[in-house]
Amino acid sequence: MSSISESEWKKALTFIIEDLDKSQLKKMLGCLDITKQKKTTKCRETIPQTIIECYGVETSIQIINEAMLWIPRKDEAVQGQLRPFVEKLKNKENEGEKGNKRKRSETESESAEKTAEAGFKKNNIVSDSSSDEEREAETDGLKSPQPDKEIKIPSWRKSIHDVKTSSDLGNKVIAGKVVAKSGLRTYETKKKEKKFFFYLGVADETGSIKVMVYGRERYQRFQEKSCYLFREIIMDENVMKVTKKSVISKTAAIDVPENLEMEAQMFVYSQTPVCSIGQAIGSAEKTSVSVEGTVREIGSVETVKLKNKRRKKDKQEFQLEDGTGSIWITLWGEDIKQLRGKSPGDSVRVVNVKTSHYYDSVSLNSTDFTRIFKVQSATIENVTIEIIGIKDAKKTETEVDAQIGSGEVQSFVVTSSLLAKAFGVRLEGDFEDRLLEKMPFSADVEIKGNKIMKIEAKEK
Repeated sequence: MSSISESEWKKALTFIIEDLDKSQLKKMLGCLDITKQKKTTKCRETIPQTIIECYGVETSIQIINEAMLWIPRKDEAVQGQLRPFVEKLKNKENEGEKGNKRKRSETESESAEKTAEAGFKKNNIVSDSSSDEEREAETDGLKSPQPDKEIKIPSWRKSIHDVKTSSDLGNKVIAGKVVAKSGLRTYETKKKEKKFFFYLGVADETGSIKVMVYGRERYQRFQEKSCYLFREIIMDENVMKVTKKSVISKTAAIDVPENLEMEAQMFVYSQTPVCSIGQAIGSAEKTSVSVEGTVREIGSVETVKLKNKRRKKDKQEFQLEDGTGSIWITLWGEDIKQLRGKSPGDSVRVVNVKTSHYYDSVSLNSTDFTRIFKVQSATIENVTIEIIGIKDAKKTETEVDAQIGSGEVQSFVVTSSLLAKAFGVRLEGDFEDRLLEKMPFSADVEIKGNKIMKIEAKEK
Protein backbone atom coordinates (compact mmCIF):
# COMPACT_ATOMS: atom_id res chain seq x y z
CA MET A 1 0.00 0.00 0.00
CA SER A 2 1.80 3.14 -1.21
CA SER A 3 1.89 6.21 1.02
CA ILE A 4 0.90 9.68 -0.13
CA SER A 5 3.84 12.07 -0.39
CA GLU A 6 3.55 14.99 2.03
CA SER A 7 5.82 17.21 -0.08
CA GLU A 8 3.80 16.55 -3.26
CA TRP A 9 0.52 17.23 -1.47
CA LYS A 10 1.91 20.42 0.07
CA LYS A 11 2.98 21.61 -3.40
CA ALA A 12 -0.50 20.90 -4.85
CA LEU A 13 -2.21 22.53 -1.87
CA THR A 14 -0.05 25.64 -2.34
CA PHE A 15 -1.22 25.88 -5.99
CA ILE A 16 -4.86 25.49 -4.90
CA ILE A 17 -4.63 28.20 -2.23
CA GLU A 18 -2.83 30.60 -4.58
CA ASP A 19 -5.68 30.15 -7.09
CA LEU A 20 -8.41 31.17 -4.62
CA ASP A 21 -9.54 34.78 -4.46
CA LYS A 22 -9.71 36.49 -1.06
CA SER A 23 -13.38 35.69 -0.38
CA GLN A 24 -12.92 32.03 -1.41
CA LEU A 25 -9.85 31.70 0.82
CA LYS A 26 -11.75 33.22 3.74
CA LYS A 27 -14.60 30.78 3.15
CA MET A 28 -12.19 27.83 3.06
CA LEU A 29 -10.49 28.90 6.31
CA GLY A 30 -13.94 29.13 7.92
CA CYS A 31 -14.31 25.37 7.38
CA LEU A 32 -11.08 24.59 9.25
CA ASP A 33 -10.74 23.94 12.97
CA ILE A 34 -7.47 25.84 13.52
CA THR A 35 -6.60 28.71 15.85
CA LYS A 36 -7.72 32.23 14.91
CA GLN A 37 -4.12 33.48 14.89
CA LYS A 38 -3.32 31.08 12.05
CA LYS A 39 -6.53 31.79 10.10
CA THR A 40 -5.06 34.83 8.36
CA THR A 41 -5.41 35.41 4.63
CA LYS A 42 -2.42 37.76 4.58
CA CYS A 43 0.29 35.08 4.51
CA ARG A 44 -0.83 32.44 1.98
CA GLU A 45 2.52 30.64 1.83
CA THR A 46 2.27 29.43 5.45
CA ILE A 47 -1.33 28.15 5.19
CA PRO A 48 -0.54 24.75 3.51
CA GLN A 49 1.98 23.80 6.21
CA THR A 50 -0.42 24.87 8.98
CA ILE A 51 -3.23 22.74 7.50
CA ILE A 52 -0.99 19.67 7.15
CA GLU A 53 0.37 20.09 10.70
CA CYS A 54 -3.15 20.33 12.07
CA TYR A 55 -4.86 17.54 10.14
CA GLY A 56 -2.10 15.35 8.70
CA VAL A 57 -1.81 14.50 4.99
CA GLU A 58 -4.80 12.17 4.53
CA THR A 59 -7.34 14.07 6.63
CA SER A 60 -6.32 17.39 5.07
CA ILE A 61 -6.97 15.95 1.58
CA GLN A 62 -10.50 15.00 2.66
CA ILE A 63 -11.17 18.39 4.25
CA ILE A 64 -9.82 20.43 1.31
CA ASN A 65 -11.87 18.27 -1.09
CA GLU A 66 -15.04 19.01 0.93
CA ALA A 67 -14.15 22.72 1.16
CA MET A 68 -13.66 23.05 -2.62
CA LEU A 69 -17.08 21.49 -3.22
CA TRP A 70 -18.56 23.86 -0.64
CA ILE A 71 -17.04 27.15 -1.97
CA PRO A 72 -17.53 25.92 -4.80
CA ARG A 73 -14.37 25.48 -6.91
CA LYS A 74 -15.15 22.57 -9.23
CA ASP A 75 -13.12 23.93 -12.15
CA GLU A 76 -10.11 22.08 -13.55
CA ALA A 77 -7.59 24.61 -12.19
CA VAL A 78 -8.37 23.41 -8.66
CA GLN A 79 -9.74 19.91 -9.27
CA GLY A 80 -6.78 19.02 -11.51
CA GLN A 81 -4.45 19.58 -8.54
CA LEU A 82 -6.77 17.89 -6.05
CA ARG A 83 -8.08 14.88 -8.01
CA PRO A 84 -4.89 12.69 -8.02
CA PHE A 85 -4.65 12.85 -4.22
CA VAL A 86 -8.36 12.14 -3.68
CA GLU A 87 -8.05 9.09 -5.96
CA LYS A 88 -4.90 7.88 -4.15
CA LEU A 89 -6.71 8.23 -0.84
CA LYS A 90 -9.73 6.26 -2.10
CA ASN A 91 -7.46 3.52 -3.46
CA LYS A 92 -5.62 3.33 -0.15
CA GLU A 93 -8.90 3.08 1.79
CA ASN A 94 -10.18 0.36 -0.58
CA GLU A 95 -6.96 -1.64 -0.17
CA GLY A 96 -7.26 -1.30 3.61
CA GLU A 97 -10.86 -2.51 3.57
CA LYS A 98 -9.91 -5.54 1.45
CA GLY A 99 -7.08 -6.36 3.84
CA ASN A 100 -9.35 -6.07 6.85
CA LYS A 101 -11.97 -8.31 5.23
CA ARG A 102 -9.30 -10.89 4.40
CA LYS A 103 -7.95 -10.86 7.96
CA ARG A 104 -11.46 -11.05 9.40
CA SER A 105 -12.29 -14.01 7.15
CA GLU A 106 -9.16 -15.87 8.27
CA THR A 107 -9.85 -15.10 11.93
CA GLU A 108 -13.46 -16.26 11.66
CA SER A 109 -12.35 -19.53 10.10
CA GLU A 110 -9.75 -20.14 12.82
CA SER A 111 -12.20 -19.16 15.57
CA ALA A 112 -14.86 -21.52 14.21
CA GLU A 113 -12.37 -24.42 14.29
CA LYS A 114 -11.32 -23.55 17.84
CA THR A 115 -14.96 -23.31 18.94
CA ALA A 116 -15.77 -26.73 17.47
CA GLU A 117 -12.73 -28.21 19.22
CA ALA A 118 -13.72 -26.52 22.48
CA GLY A 119 -17.06 -28.34 22.35
CA PHE A 120 -15.27 -31.58 23.27
CA LYS A 121 -13.64 -29.93 26.30
CA LYS A 122 -16.69 -29.37 28.47
CA ASN A 123 -16.16 -27.16 31.55
CA ASN A 124 -12.56 -26.43 30.51
CA ILE A 125 -12.79 -22.85 29.21
CA VAL A 126 -9.56 -20.91 28.68
CA SER A 127 -9.83 -17.14 28.26
CA ASP A 128 -7.12 -14.86 26.87
CA SER A 129 -8.23 -11.58 28.50
CA SER A 130 -5.98 -9.45 26.28
CA SER A 131 -7.83 -10.48 23.12
CA ASP A 132 -11.38 -11.27 24.27
CA GLU A 133 -12.82 -8.01 22.91
CA GLU A 134 -11.09 -8.38 19.55
CA ARG A 135 -12.25 -11.97 19.23
CA GLU A 136 -15.87 -11.01 20.03
CA ALA A 137 -15.82 -8.29 17.40
CA GLU A 138 -14.29 -10.51 14.74
CA THR A 139 -16.28 -13.70 15.27
CA ASP A 140 -19.64 -11.90 15.65
CA GLY A 141 -21.75 -15.03 16.11
CA LEU A 142 -19.35 -16.82 18.46
CA LYS A 143 -19.94 -14.85 21.66
CA SER A 144 -18.89 -15.74 25.18
CA PRO A 145 -21.49 -17.78 27.11
CA GLN A 146 -21.50 -14.88 29.62
CA PRO A 147 -22.62 -11.86 27.54
CA ASP A 148 -21.95 -8.25 28.49
CA LYS A 149 -24.61 -6.36 30.42
CA GLU A 150 -27.59 -5.78 28.15
CA ILE A 151 -28.13 -2.17 27.12
CA LYS A 152 -31.77 -1.15 27.54
CA ILE A 153 -32.93 1.88 25.57
CA PRO A 154 -36.33 3.39 26.58
CA SER A 155 -39.10 2.86 24.04
CA TRP A 156 -39.37 6.61 23.30
CA ARG A 157 -35.69 6.80 22.32
CA LYS A 158 -33.77 5.70 19.27
CA SER A 159 -30.15 4.78 19.94
CA ILE A 160 -27.32 6.38 17.97
CA HIS A 161 -26.37 2.93 16.69
CA ASP A 162 -29.86 2.46 15.23
CA VAL A 163 -29.96 6.01 13.85
CA LYS A 164 -26.79 5.34 11.84
CA THR A 165 -28.23 2.04 10.61
CA SER A 166 -31.63 3.48 9.73
CA SER A 167 -32.10 7.25 9.52
CA ASP A 168 -35.89 6.97 9.92
CA LEU A 169 -36.62 8.38 13.39
CA GLY A 170 -40.38 8.08 13.32
CA ASN A 171 -41.71 9.78 16.46
CA LYS A 172 -38.69 8.86 18.54
CA VAL A 173 -36.05 11.04 20.18
CA ILE A 174 -32.25 10.83 20.11
CA ALA A 175 -30.46 11.27 23.43
CA GLY A 176 -26.74 11.84 23.70
CA LYS A 177 -23.85 13.27 25.68
CA VAL A 178 -21.91 16.18 24.14
CA VAL A 179 -18.33 14.96 24.43
CA ALA A 180 -16.68 17.67 22.32
CA LYS A 181 -17.62 21.00 20.73
CA SER A 182 -15.80 22.85 17.95
CA GLY A 183 -15.37 26.59 17.65
CA LEU A 184 -17.84 28.68 15.66
CA ARG A 185 -17.35 28.46 11.90
CA THR A 186 -18.81 30.45 9.02
CA TYR A 187 -20.22 29.84 5.56
CA GLU A 188 -21.83 32.02 2.89
CA THR A 189 -25.31 31.54 1.46
CA LYS A 190 -26.14 31.97 -2.23
CA LYS A 191 -27.17 35.52 -1.33
CA LYS A 192 -23.65 36.15 0.06
CA GLU A 193 -24.96 36.23 3.63
CA LYS A 194 -22.55 35.16 6.37
CA LYS A 195 -23.96 32.36 8.55
CA PHE A 196 -22.56 30.43 11.53
CA PHE A 197 -22.38 26.74 12.38
CA PHE A 198 -20.40 24.42 14.67
CA TYR A 199 -19.78 20.72 15.23
CA LEU A 200 -20.50 18.46 18.19
CA GLY A 201 -19.17 15.00 18.99
CA VAL A 202 -22.12 13.18 20.60
CA ALA A 203 -22.32 9.67 22.06
CA ASP A 204 -24.75 7.41 23.93
CA GLU A 205 -24.51 3.86 25.30
CA THR A 206 -24.40 2.34 21.81
CA GLY A 207 -22.45 4.61 19.47
CA SER A 208 -21.15 8.05 18.53
CA ILE A 209 -22.12 10.55 15.83
CA LYS A 210 -21.00 13.84 14.31
CA VAL A 211 -23.54 16.63 14.77
CA MET A 212 -23.65 19.85 12.73
CA VAL A 213 -25.51 22.71 14.44
CA TYR A 214 -26.63 25.73 12.40
CA GLY A 215 -26.76 29.18 14.03
CA ARG A 216 -24.58 30.91 16.61
CA GLU A 217 -27.52 31.35 19.03
CA ARG A 218 -27.24 27.69 20.08
CA TYR A 219 -23.48 27.80 20.69
CA GLN A 220 -23.75 28.61 24.42
CA ARG A 221 -26.71 26.24 24.81
CA PHE A 222 -24.57 23.17 24.20
CA GLN A 223 -22.00 22.44 26.91
CA GLU A 224 -19.44 19.64 26.90
CA LYS A 225 -20.21 16.74 29.29
CA SER A 226 -23.93 17.66 29.37
CA CYS A 227 -26.65 15.41 27.92
CA TYR A 228 -29.43 16.46 25.55
CA LEU A 229 -32.53 15.23 23.72
CA PHE A 230 -32.68 15.90 19.96
CA ARG A 231 -35.94 16.08 17.99
CA GLU A 232 -36.85 17.22 14.48
CA ILE A 233 -33.31 16.75 13.22
CA ILE A 234 -32.09 15.96 9.69
CA MET A 235 -29.89 12.93 8.93
CA ASP A 236 -27.42 13.47 6.09
CA GLU A 237 -25.62 10.14 5.66
CA ASN A 238 -23.92 9.69 9.07
CA VAL A 239 -24.10 13.36 10.09
CA MET A 240 -26.93 14.62 12.26
CA LYS A 241 -27.96 18.20 11.43
CA VAL A 242 -29.62 20.54 13.92
CA THR A 243 -31.57 23.40 12.31
CA LYS A 244 -33.86 26.18 13.57
CA LYS A 245 -36.77 23.72 13.45
CA SER A 246 -34.99 21.21 15.70
CA VAL A 247 -36.14 20.87 19.31
CA ILE A 248 -33.41 20.55 21.95
CA SER A 249 -33.75 19.91 25.69
CA LYS A 250 -31.41 18.90 28.50
CA THR A 251 -31.75 15.43 29.99
CA ALA A 252 -30.36 13.20 32.74
CA ALA A 253 -26.83 11.79 32.61
CA ILE A 254 -26.12 9.01 30.10
CA ASP A 255 -23.51 6.36 30.88
CA VAL A 256 -21.22 6.48 27.84
CA PRO A 257 -18.37 3.92 27.49
CA GLU A 258 -14.90 5.49 27.31
CA ASN A 259 -14.16 4.10 23.84
CA LEU A 260 -17.31 5.76 22.45
CA GLU A 261 -16.40 9.05 24.15
CA MET A 262 -13.05 8.96 22.36
CA GLU A 263 -14.78 8.20 19.03
CA ALA A 264 -17.03 11.22 19.54
CA GLN A 265 -14.07 13.47 20.30
CA MET A 266 -12.44 12.44 17.03
CA PHE A 267 -15.34 13.98 15.08
CA VAL A 268 -14.26 17.40 16.34
CA TYR A 269 -10.52 17.09 16.95
CA SER A 270 -8.58 15.97 13.89
CA GLN A 271 -5.33 14.07 14.33
CA THR A 272 -2.24 12.84 12.59
CA PRO A 273 -2.22 9.02 12.18
CA VAL A 274 -1.37 7.06 15.35
CA CYS A 275 2.05 5.38 15.32
CA SER A 276 3.87 3.24 17.89
CA ILE A 277 6.17 4.92 20.41
CA GLY A 278 9.07 3.06 18.78
CA GLN A 279 8.19 4.67 15.44
CA ALA A 280 7.89 8.10 17.07
CA ILE A 281 11.35 7.72 18.62
CA GLY A 282 12.74 6.85 15.18
CA SER A 283 11.13 9.88 13.49
CA ALA A 284 13.00 13.00 12.42
CA GLU A 285 13.11 16.20 14.47
CA LYS A 286 9.79 18.12 14.64
CA THR A 287 7.76 15.32 13.02
CA SER A 288 4.02 15.53 13.83
CA VAL A 289 2.82 12.26 15.37
CA SER A 290 0.04 10.77 17.49
CA VAL A 291 0.76 7.97 19.98
CA GLU A 292 -1.20 5.68 22.26
CA GLY A 293 -0.13 3.86 25.40
CA THR A 294 -0.27 3.56 29.18
CA VAL A 295 0.61 6.49 31.43
CA ARG A 296 3.48 5.37 33.67
CA GLU A 297 4.43 8.55 35.51
CA ILE A 298 3.17 12.13 35.77
CA GLY A 299 5.53 14.89 36.87
CA SER A 300 4.65 18.08 38.71
CA VAL A 301 4.00 21.43 37.03
CA GLU A 302 7.15 23.56 36.65
CA THR A 303 7.62 27.18 35.62
CA VAL A 304 10.54 27.66 33.23
CA LYS A 305 12.13 30.68 31.57
CA LEU A 306 11.95 30.49 27.79
CA LYS A 307 15.15 30.91 25.80
CA ASN A 308 15.49 34.20 23.92
CA LYS A 309 12.21 35.41 25.46
CA ARG A 310 11.55 37.59 28.48
CA ARG A 311 8.77 35.47 29.85
CA LYS A 312 8.11 32.27 31.73
CA LYS A 313 5.82 29.37 30.90
CA ASP A 314 4.41 26.41 32.81
CA LYS A 315 5.24 22.90 31.68
CA GLN A 316 4.39 19.39 32.83
CA GLU A 317 5.89 16.10 31.72
CA PHE A 318 4.47 12.61 31.73
CA GLN A 319 5.76 9.24 30.57
CA LEU A 320 3.85 7.07 28.10
CA GLU A 321 4.61 3.42 27.34
CA ASP A 322 3.45 0.85 24.79
CA GLY A 323 4.78 -2.51 23.61
CA THR A 324 7.58 -0.86 21.61
CA GLY A 325 9.06 1.50 24.20
CA SER A 326 8.43 4.52 26.42
CA ILE A 327 8.72 8.28 25.87
CA TRP A 328 8.39 11.50 27.86
CA ILE A 329 5.82 14.02 26.65
CA THR A 330 6.02 17.71 27.61
CA LEU A 331 2.85 19.77 27.79
CA TRP A 332 3.19 23.55 27.63
CA GLY A 333 0.93 26.29 29.03
CA GLU A 334 -2.79 25.66 28.54
CA ASP A 335 -2.08 22.14 27.23
CA ILE A 336 -1.41 21.07 30.84
CA LYS A 337 -5.20 21.07 31.37
CA GLN A 338 -5.36 18.07 29.02
CA LEU A 339 -3.95 15.90 31.84
CA ARG A 340 -6.84 16.63 34.20
CA GLY A 341 -8.63 13.44 35.14
CA LYS A 342 -5.75 11.28 33.87
CA SER A 343 -3.60 9.16 36.20
CA PRO A 344 -0.82 6.54 35.96
CA GLY A 345 -2.24 3.28 34.68
CA ASP A 346 -4.71 4.98 32.34
CA SER A 347 -4.54 4.12 28.65
CA VAL A 348 -4.57 7.34 26.59
CA ARG A 349 -4.20 8.58 23.03
CA VAL A 350 -2.07 11.71 22.60
CA VAL A 351 -2.63 13.38 19.23
CA ASN A 352 -0.76 16.07 17.31
CA VAL A 353 2.54 16.27 19.19
CA LYS A 354 6.01 16.89 17.71
CA THR A 355 9.27 15.02 18.17
CA SER A 356 12.14 16.78 19.93
CA HIS A 357 15.73 15.50 19.74
CA TYR A 358 18.33 16.25 22.43
CA TYR A 359 21.60 14.38 21.84
CA ASP A 360 20.59 10.68 21.94
CA SER A 361 17.20 11.16 23.60
CA VAL A 362 13.85 11.79 21.91
CA SER A 363 10.80 13.32 23.58
CA LEU A 364 7.49 14.80 22.39
CA ASN A 365 6.27 18.40 22.73
CA SER A 366 2.68 19.62 22.70
CA THR A 367 1.42 21.91 19.92
CA ASP A 368 -1.60 24.19 19.42
CA PHE A 369 -3.50 21.11 18.21
CA THR A 370 -2.54 18.60 20.92
CA ARG A 371 -5.35 16.65 22.57
CA ILE A 372 -5.26 13.80 25.11
CA PHE A 373 -8.09 11.25 25.05
CA LYS A 374 -8.61 8.60 27.69
CA VAL A 375 -9.01 5.19 26.04
CA GLN A 376 -9.40 3.16 29.22
CA SER A 377 -9.11 3.94 32.93
CA ALA A 378 -6.57 2.18 35.09
CA THR A 379 -7.87 -1.09 36.53
CA ILE A 380 -8.52 -1.45 40.27
CA GLU A 381 -6.30 -4.04 41.97
CA ASN A 382 -6.21 -5.48 45.48
CA VAL A 383 -2.63 -6.16 46.57
CA THR A 384 -0.37 -6.30 49.62
CA ILE A 385 2.37 -3.68 49.82
CA GLU A 386 5.16 -2.76 52.20
CA ILE A 387 5.69 0.99 52.57
CA ILE A 388 9.43 1.60 52.82
CA GLY A 389 9.82 5.33 52.12
CA ILE A 390 8.09 8.72 52.31
CA LYS A 391 8.65 11.00 49.31
CA ASP A 392 6.40 13.86 50.36
CA ALA A 393 4.01 14.11 53.31
CA LYS A 394 1.35 16.83 53.18
CA LYS A 395 -1.84 17.41 55.12
CA THR A 396 -4.03 16.36 52.19
CA GLU A 397 -1.93 13.80 50.27
CA THR A 398 1.20 11.77 50.89
CA GLU A 399 3.48 10.19 48.30
CA VAL A 400 5.14 6.95 49.40
CA ASP A 401 7.54 4.36 48.00
CA ALA A 402 6.30 0.80 48.43
CA GLN A 403 7.21 -2.72 47.40
CA ILE A 404 4.43 -4.79 45.86
CA GLY A 405 4.67 -8.36 47.14
CA SER A 406 8.24 -9.46 46.55
CA GLY A 407 8.52 -7.43 43.34
CA GLU A 408 9.58 -3.94 42.33
CA VAL A 409 9.39 -0.69 44.27
CA GLN A 410 6.82 1.84 43.00
CA SER A 411 5.58 5.28 44.05
CA PHE A 412 1.98 5.71 45.20
CA VAL A 413 -0.21 8.62 46.27
CA VAL A 414 -2.61 8.22 49.20
CA THR A 415 -4.94 10.55 51.08
CA SER A 416 -3.08 11.52 54.27
CA SER A 417 -6.09 10.95 56.55
CA LEU A 418 -6.43 7.35 55.27
CA LEU A 419 -2.72 6.76 55.81
CA ALA A 420 -2.80 8.21 59.33
CA LYS A 421 -5.70 5.96 60.28
CA ALA A 422 -3.98 2.85 58.88
CA PHE A 423 -0.68 3.66 60.64
CA GLY A 424 -2.48 4.62 63.86
CA VAL A 425 -0.85 8.06 64.07
CA ARG A 426 -2.10 11.64 64.39
CA LEU A 427 -2.23 13.80 61.26
CA GLU A 428 -1.44 17.04 63.10
CA GLY A 429 2.09 18.24 63.83
CA ASP A 430 5.10 16.38 62.44
CA PHE A 431 3.17 13.76 60.48
CA GLU A 432 6.17 12.56 58.46
CA ASP A 433 8.29 11.71 61.54
CA ARG A 434 5.46 9.65 63.02
CA LEU A 435 5.18 7.68 59.77
CA LEU A 436 8.93 7.04 59.66
CA GLU A 437 8.82 5.58 63.18
CA LYS A 438 6.29 2.98 62.02
CA MET A 439 8.17 1.84 58.91
CA PRO A 440 8.50 -0.59 57.27
CA PHE A 441 4.73 -0.97 57.25
CA SER A 442 2.73 -3.75 55.54
CA ALA A 443 -0.81 -3.11 54.35
CA ASP A 444 -3.57 -4.53 52.19
CA VAL A 445 -4.52 -1.87 49.66
CA GLU A 446 -6.85 -1.20 46.77
CA ILE A 447 -4.96 0.66 44.05
CA LYS A 448 -5.97 2.34 40.81
CA GLY A 449 -2.90 3.20 38.78
CA ASN A 450 -0.60 4.90 41.31
CA LYS A 451 -3.46 5.97 43.62
CA ILE A 452 -4.17 4.06 46.84
CA MET A 453 -7.95 4.09 47.17
CA LYS A 454 -8.22 2.00 50.38
CA ILE A 455 -5.58 0.94 52.90
CA GLU A 456 -5.72 -1.37 55.91
CA ALA A 457 -2.83 -2.42 58.15
CA LYS A 458 -1.87 -6.04 57.59
CA GLU A 459 -2.11 -8.18 60.68
CA LYS A 460 1.28 -9.48 61.84
